[in-house]
Amino acid sequence: MVKIGHSVLCFSDFYCNCTRTRIVLALWARDSQARDRVFEPGCATAYYSYTCPKVKETGPVTWLEKFPEARGARQSPVDIVTSRSSNSGSVPPLTFRYSVHHPRSIVNPGYCWRVDENGYNSELRGGPLGSDVYKLQQWHCHWGAKNGEGSEHTVDGRSFSGELHLVHWNTSKYNSFVEAAGQADGLAVLGVFIMVGSKHEELHKVVRLLPYIQHKGDKVTMSEALDPANLLPRGSGYWTYPGSLTTPPCTESVTWILFKQPVEVSAEQLALMRKLRCGEASCGEEAMELLHNYRPTLPLGNRDIRDIRDYGGH
Repeated sequence: MVKIGHSVLCFSDFYCNCTRTRIVLALWARDSQARDRVFEPGCATAYYSYTCPKVKETGPVTWLEKFPEARGARQSPVDIVTSRSSNSGSVPPLTFRYSVHHPRSIVNPGYCWRVDENGYNSELRGGPLGSDVYKLQQWHCHWGAKNGEGSEHTVDGRSFSGELHLVHWNTSKYNSFVEAAGQADGLAVLGVFIMVGSKHEELHKVVRLLPYIQHKGDKVTMSEALDPANLLPRGSGYWTYPGSLTTPPCTESVTWILFKQPVEVSAEQLALMRKLRCGEASCGEEAMELLHNYRPTLPLGNRDIRDIRDYGGH
């Protein structure tokens, strides 16, 4: 994930359940005049992890020190306390339209599986986004080592077995995903809770290909038709609040839209996710399984979580 001003090249090392594997991600923007500070000096050697026991100094509790934006007042994820959410009354319907018949890339970046939409047209608008049009950039998943944990957001303290994130960027105001990612209204993420139950047929089009992207850097192309709208629960209200990316640099650029109704996936589908490895194939046994990849919840502070009872269809 990115926090970009206008022209920066920065590197962040990712660790997960590995002892040696280092994943280096280049974060860049197009403009030649860097105006906004992305990291503190020395960011080229900064890194983070979720769970690696031998690099505890890189876990989520250390992100506050290593990544300045992680100290902000608009951080995600949060616990949604339903009794404290506000009913904002009438809002415009939340509408979305996605391209179905186009090739997608399924990637193992070392900390999840991710589906890249490859620039094809889509449209998300309405609800808390108003008239601005957002475009789907990519979608990915967070999960836990066992059923009943793994979602980044929680509801009244309850965790779910995972959480899908559909990441969109504001095409009405910005020229690229990179530019939008550095702006307060630049991104919108649809969050979908996952619970163990029946096999999810649409998601299985991705899950069945996970054995082909076992290691960091692996990538396959999926040509089968898939509609991201089928990943979303039907007839569900949602909660919305202003937040951040949940991975460093934790940029505070996200309008979160979290559907109340979870979707079901099978235990076998979740098991395939947990078999992904966070290192390259050349690491052998050091490329440990990616058993969990979620950030703990953070204080809501003075932010308001709005309770939208019905998203109005699509």
